[in-house]
Amino acid sequence: MTRPLRLAEFIAAISLATDLGMGQPLEQCLRTCLTALELAEAAGVERDTLPEVYYTALLRFLGCTADAHETADLAGGDDIALRAAIAPVLGAPPREFLGAVLPSLAAGRGAPARVAAAAGFLAHGAARLREGVRAHCEAAEMLAVRLGLPDGTRAALGAAFEMWDGHGFPNGLSGEAIPPAARIVILARNVEVIARLQGPDAVRTALRGRAGHSLDPALAALAVRNLDGLLDAARAEMPWDEALRREPSPRAEVPAERLEEVLAVFGDFSDLKEPARAGFSRDVAALAAFAVPDSAETVRQTALVQDIGRVAVPSGGRTSPANDERLRLHPYYSERILARTPATAPLARLAGMHHERLDGSGYYRGASASELPWAARVLAAADAFRELLVPAAGHTRTVAQAADALAREAPGKLDPDAVDAVLAAAGLHGRRARTAAPAGLTDREVEVLRHLCHGATKKEIASALIISPSTADHHVRHIYAKVGVSSRAAATLFAVEHDLL
Repeated sequence: MTRPLRLAEFIAAISLATDLGMGQPLEQCLRTCLTALELAEAAGVERDTLPEVYYTALLRFLGCTADAHETADLAGGDDIALRAAIAPVLGAPPREFLGAVLPSLAAGRGAPARVAAAAGFLAHGAARLREGVRAHCEAAEMLAVRLGLPDGTRAALGAAFEMWDGHGFPNGLSGEAIPPAARIVILARNVEVIARLQGPDAVRTALRGRAGHSLDPALAALAVRNLDGLLDAARAEMPWDEALRREPSPRAEVPAERLEEVLAVFGDFSDLKEPARAGFSRDVAALAAFAVPDSAETVRQTALVQDIGRVAVPSGGRTSPANDERLRLHPYYSERILARTPATAPLARLAGMHHERLDGSGYYRGASASELPWAARVLAAADAFRELLVPAAGHTRTVAQAADALAREAPGKLDPDAVDAVLAAAGLHGRRARTAAPAGLTDREVEVLRHLCHGATKKEIASALIISPSTADHHVRHIYAKVGVSSRAAATLFAVEHDLL
């Protein structure tokens, strides 16, 4: 009998990726989840609220890729470093917040860059963070709906950065207008992060100091009284096993026919990290499946999830030895995350091979031809071809140009039969019949949407389409209104889900 696919296992796996994207150790969200459940039970929350607490704790940062590009710009180059600096002071008084955050800006760069980044943060940080959190929450809500989570969880994710006194983001909710699950998770994360970095005494000080400001005062007082139990939960030795054991009943399952819908959430989540890569995982999946119809299901599913480890790579495109090493390790992180849950474990090793090369020059293992199965060779060729279509330095290749470039780069590195199969598939993939655009979008609006999704500013859209900036702005506003979103990231999720890119 086939074992049921548990939704909690998929969610726990994607929570590991959000840990990486937030600059936290693996299993941080799992520990926060256990802490939040402990607090919820101490507070005597209603049984119906426990699933909302559980899923919100695991997925609070599901939108972390949605604003990564913009956060990297605000940070002076490294979105992950900024987020790691913010973690223990999120909700702290302004002086404490700035004292922790400003030193992280433009880290490793010269004094002029650091001064410029600090000045920019002081002048525009609050507004930019509000915009980023709005995109983060909106994307998290959209992805949560696609995972099949209930409205209560979606609402809590949308309020996961609000503050008791109304000074939070994105909507300035205050007091009991903030869903209980969100209030519990916000406090639980304070406990986990501060205890790990600074110890129990610092947790007590933070809870008392932030009560009535960023934190629900009644919950904060309860947490102080029950701190030993919360700290035990935050220090669980096997948080993966414990979090899955404590999933509230009834346990949600994923029907087999919905498996690829859930895997597509992994791919869309990771692709949001860089606007230029919007739709990347779906395209690689389609190419690989066309190329090897006899193994279509395996390569398609692997392609959808193989880049989940890219979330660990800082956005912004800045090269450095450390960032280059993170890029080379992203297949390792993908493999490690996917290996944790039975549903994706069969795909894990193959996912870890998608940047390997026949001559051993690939990564992360440096595997050579004798170690690479046919499916891995096809995925490597499909990934390399799609990479050549990613806009870079203001230049975008046509499919024909990318095919020529692949043919030049492939000898000795990529399997020639795999390359031929992928290029043949690219012809089929590129000739897909287009249906009428959804949500009443016009052809021009679809053009604008494509540029927007790939990170173009309104001025850049205007230049590319030979229209005025005001007309570009008008189109963007109309697109948002028709689609029902308010951020580039959410528009991108809509576009990839409806095959508009």
